[in-house]
This record gives sequence, structure tokens and C-alpha cells, in this order.
Amino acid sequence: MARVLIVGCGCRGQALARALRERGHAVRGTSRSQERLAAIEAAGAEPWQGDPDRIATLSYALDGVTVLCWLLGSARGTAEQLDALHGMRLQMLLERSIDTTVRGVLYEAAGSAGAARLAAGAETVRRACARSEIPWALLEADPGGGDWDGWLGAAVAAVERLLEARRPVV
Repeated sequence: MARVLIVGCGCRGQALARALRERGHAVRGTSRSQERLAAIEAAGAEPWQGDPDRIATLSYALDGVTVLCWLLGSARGTAEQLDALHGMRLQMLLERSIDTTVRGVLYEAAGSAGAARLAAGAETVRRACARSEIPWALLEADPGGGDWDGWLGAAVAAVERLLEARRPVV
């Protein structure tokens, strides 16, 4: 059994949490909003209030985590906020994860946040994980395409590959 941290545990994240729990994994899911924590818990995940715009609020959520899932491909906000979320905020969390139990990173590289922004975020993950020799994977299934089952299957498969990986998974 592994512990998976889902940063951005909204509807899709909760579906992933349920699927991973069915496979015997412990899951911790984050939300910025106190009001959404009950839904995360109902999905079988340990709720954690944390804001990816304030990385320090996520630091302790990394405790005991094997795979970190950054499911923010369809996050909303201003261009500056989204640039930071998929740029320097992501970089900061990856740097903090180096001295933790995190041994895999899944980055949602598709969604409404913008192709160029998501490609830059994917490159950030690739570089950071190469430096720290942590396996990584890109979730490129389009969450907005209406194929929820396809997205969920791709997400679960990526997490399982990361748990088995000894090198980067692309």
C-alpha cells in the first residue's frame, strides 16, 4: 500500500481517490476550501486544507506520501495566477518534496489552463524530477473532452506505473 497526495482534489481528484482506495492505497486530498473537505473525506481520502498558491500550507501534506499528483490542468484564475501555479509554485513544491518520501510525481498536462502553460509545467516537472532522480509521468488525457472513464483510467494507470517505476515514465 502506498499513500498518494492529490493536489487539486475536486471532482476528478475525488474520482481518482475512490479508484486508488479500491486498489488498497491510502489517499490524501487537498482543497483550498474548508467547505470542500467533507466531500474529499466522503471519497475515502484524508482531507487536507492547503492552497497551492501558498506552498507552505502543503508541506506537511507530503508526510508519508509516495506519489504526488498535481491535478491542476483545469485550474481557474488570472493568467498571472495560472502561470505561477504551473511555474514557480509547482517548482517550489517539487523542491520541497526532495527530502520527503515522495518517489513519483504525476502532472496533469492537459486541461483548460492552456497548452503552452501546461507544456511549461511539464518541463518543470521533467527537469526537477531528473535532478532528484524521481520518476514522473504526464497525464495527457483531456479532462474536458467528456471521456471521464478514459481520464480516470489513464490517471490510475499512471499512478500504478509510478509506484512500480525506477526511472522516469513519460
